[in-house]
Amino acid sequence: MARIGVFICHCGENIGRTVDCAAVAQESAKLPGVVVSLDYKYMCSDPGQQMIKNAIAEQKLTGVVVAACSPRMHETTFRRAAAEAGLNPYLLEMANLREHCSWVHEDRPIATGKAVDLVRVMVEKVKRNRALYPIQVNVEPTAMVVGGGIAGIQAALDIAAGGKKVILVEKSPSIGGHMARLSETFPTLDCSQCILTPRMVEAASHPNITLMTYSEVEAVDGFIGNFEVTIRKKARYVDPAKCTGCGSCYTKCPQKKIPSEFDALLGKRSAIYTPFPQAVPNKPVIDAEHCTMLTKGKCGVCKKICPRDAINYEDKDELVKVKVGAIVLATGFELWDHSKYGEYGGGRLVDVIDGFQFERLASASGPTAGEIRRPSDGQVPHTVVFIQCCGSRDEKQGMAYCSKICCMYTAKHAMLYRHKVHDGRAVVFYMDIRAAGKGYDEFTRRAIESDGAEYVRGRVSRIYRRADGKLIVRGADTLAGRPVSIEADLVVLADAVVPRKGGEKLAQMCGVGYDTNGFYSEAHPKLRPVETAAAGVFLAGACQAPKDIPDTVAQASACAAKVLGLFAAPKLEREPIVARVNQNLCVHCRACINTCPYGATQDREIKDRQGNVVKVVAEVNEGLCQGCGTCVAICRSNAIDLDGFTDEQIFAEIATLE
Repeated sequence: MARIGVFICHCGENIGRTVDCAAVAQESAKLPGVVVSLDYKYMCSDPGQQMIKNAIAEQKLTGVVVAACSPRMHETTFRRAAAEAGLNPYLLEMANLREHCSWVHEDRPIATGKAVDLVRVMVEKVKRNRALYPIQVNVEPTAMVVGGGIAGIQAALDIAAGGKKVILVEKSPSIGGHMARLSETFPTLDCSQCILTPRMVEAASHPNITLMTYSEVEAVDGFIGNFEVTIRKKARYVDPAKCTGCGSCYTKCPQKKIPSEFDALLGKRSAIYTPFPQAVPNKPVIDAEHCTMLTKGKCGVCKKICPRDAINYEDKDELVKVKVGAIVLATGFELWDHSKYGEYGGGRLVDVIDGFQFERLASASGPTAGEIRRPSDGQVPHTVVFIQCCGSRDEKQGMAYCSKICCMYTAKHAMLYRHKVHDGRAVVFYMDIRAAGKGYDEFTRRAIESDGAEYVRGRVSRIYRRADGKLIVRGADTLAGRPVSIEADLVVLADAVVPRKGGEKLAQMCGVGYDTNGFYSEAHPKLRPVETAAAGVFLAGACQAPKDIPDTVAQASACAAKVLGLFAAPKLEREPIVARVNQNLCVHCRACINTCPYGATQDREIKDRQGNVVKVVAEVNEGLCQGCGTCVAICRSNAIDLDGFTDEQIFAEIATLE
């Protein structure tokens, strides 16, 4: 016989000012099966929890209903209290009186009546609950980090420092990401390479980290704690075990005029190359598209001069399968293509460049050895116009969101230019300045007050080249209320931060959601900011949203903490709210298999004693199932139920309201 306890929380005034909690408790006491019904100001507090524990012990309760706030907030708290009192935690249910009642109603009698109904529904449900027990899953204590930028490096180092193995996968020949391309970093103007390179070397030399550069994730199977990942190691045509990184090959390579991706296409590289001098690993790769030996069968200079016979033109892509327990996605970002702005030259004006190109011009390791020079003729520009929000906050042509870092890196660019060209003029067009980080507002003020940058509040309407080669920038000064026309030698656009191309494919492999812009979606923006809907998959850095370096590093360390928490025990305990197939009813229509967003349903062969297959049915993998209930809704033969939300429970809830 059911013995149910009902506990009504006032939640301070959140519920109490709209709902008559004492009246709800009195009405709940009249419900069949309810043996105790109490109300309290703060049920989640220690006295409130103790009230629940005492009632469970004294009244020998078989079920508990707590009517309070959202289960997202305190269901774990109340379940823990029930377990401590000796009641299976899944024999406790919560009625959400705050979000479903008090926050959406103003009429007190109506809200109170609805609250009674919500309690009645959960009482009927909990009567039909059965004891559930956490599912235990074996955990492979190795993590895979996808992306070798500062986010991936930080996450890998923190996980490795915790004593766990890490596989760091980077699609480029070297780790380092975008940060390796920067000249200096705001707001301290540290040399980017000086602070990043030691981290790169540490990651490469750490005994717990396996670097897989020039590699891409091909497929992801399995579930939390037990992922099987297929990684494509692209053909390098250089044996890294033999190569010493002496540089003879790319020094002698006759193909030296290939635009360098690392230098934002402003510099040149050879067909066999390392992306930059501090590359890790410092072993070259051959660009098969531009190598004349691989395309035409002619040349072979690098093989002839290599002292270690490390060149292998017969090299092929290799597929490697690895088992990991957790995945960290740190795939980073790229800049929006400003050629879509026809009014800014549509990408045809050579001296209209983006932020990364300016970084390479300002960098000592860049194509101009740190001197600011125009790409068109190599001359020093004496007037540089910087334009913020190029593609950001523009719903018609670009992106609706703010790219967060543009205000800061534009201020930095203006400073770098003034530090190198002392008599130069730096003009910044801006909509408004968003500098909310620590020391950020002071940094932008320094650009204006100490370094002489001229800030003009207004949008640029057009950029074109005059016959004498000067760029004419036309815009408006909205503070002065007048049009502005500036003769510029160089224009730098603060292009929007966008996700990397192909990111959707990786998200689909991992079962991770993404928004309309392509950024990966976190499980909850406040409570679970680095987790995803796919258990065991975490997000770090700008693949989730535009971020600066401090936020990226912080999020990467948060991912590492989550991974280490996951690996803390040899077995993982997870919620038992999973679907189950009644295999006597299953007709193997495969609707659930085709529909499951997590790939949790699969075929199962039922064999007789002789080993012959007599029937094929659907089966749910408990490790993968997230309890979404999609398979229950789609099943034509009504063969699937969801633990904790069975048809019997749902129908009982509906019936009690009739």
